Amino acid sequence: MFSYRHAFHAGNHADVLKHTVLLAILRHLLQKDTALTVFDTHAGAGLYRLDGDYAATSGEAGNGFLRLVLALNSPVVPVNQARTATKSVAIPKTTADTVAPALKDYLDLVASFNNKGSHKVYPGSPFIIQRLLGERDKLKLFEIHPTDAKTLSANIAQLEAGRQVAVLREDGFEGLKKFLPPPSRRALVLCDPSYEIKTDYARVVAMMADALTRFATGSYAVWYPIIPRPEAHDLPRKLKTLATKAGKPWLNATLTVKSSKLTSDEAGEVIRPGLPASGMFVINPPHTLKAALQLALPQMAEVLGQDKHASFTLESGG
Repeated sequence: MFSYRHAFHAGNHADVLKHTVLLAILRHLLQKDTALTVFDTHAGAGLYRLDGDYAATSGEAGNGFLRLVLALNSPVVPVNQARTATKSVAIPKTTADTVAPALKDYLDLVASFNNKGSHKVYPGSPFIIQRLLGERDKLKLFEIHPTDAKTLSANIAQLEAGRQVAVLREDGFEGLKKFLPPPSRRALVLCDPSYEIKTDYARVVAMMADALTRFATGSYAVWYPIIPRPEAHDLPRKLKTLATKAGKPWLNATLTVKSSKLTSDEAGEVIRPGLPASGMFVINPPHTLKAALQLALPQMAEVLGQDKHASFTLESGG
């Protein structure tokens, strides 16, 4: 149950999508003076080192955030900076001068956690959210993994944010219930479990159904993997049905960076592709989100794409 560690995946292409969308949502919601409460149901450790043992072992940031940074500073981008310097692909269109505003905002925010020219620190959702909050806003972080919960508490303590940020060592799927609706009647819920346990898919749907019953006007953002599994395929469809039945607008953005098919090496050993794609499903999205992603998603697919299957989708309804 506790084998998943996001430190292995910090800064990967899924984080680029998730955090760009998250940031775009927050920028809009925080324009109002009324206090906002943000909930992160699966907060992780909150802050990661891209030169640490976990991230260096997987090398996933090299095909995600780091690849994006290099694309904006060089016409040629290493396919996997952490593993090879020989394979490269030309990036003909997206440059520092043409990068979409939402994507630039994301890159600038991550850069703010590092010294100039350095890209060693990668902020997880808790630190991205906290960096934007005003004095009256609140952040509640759920993390049940014992090691990550301890690390998260230590990382948050360094912020000296006082009562603004609460770390709750409990199951976010269940823990969210007691906080909805929030006193200010304004909230954003980010739900991004590992989906390592197959039942997570059903629990996401159940949590969203309950949340919409308790607090129909909240904004809800769900990250999900796109993998060859029925539950993964059905999740966005079920969320779409939930939103439609509740009479709420929705937006679904996906990013595919490579084929999901298994391949073999010269010795005939099966090579698993890793995570090929992911999506963000948002219920009650800001009206500005779709336009922002219409500019950002094509650039993500262009820069982060690893083969001819790289693509994106953006649909909305309600």
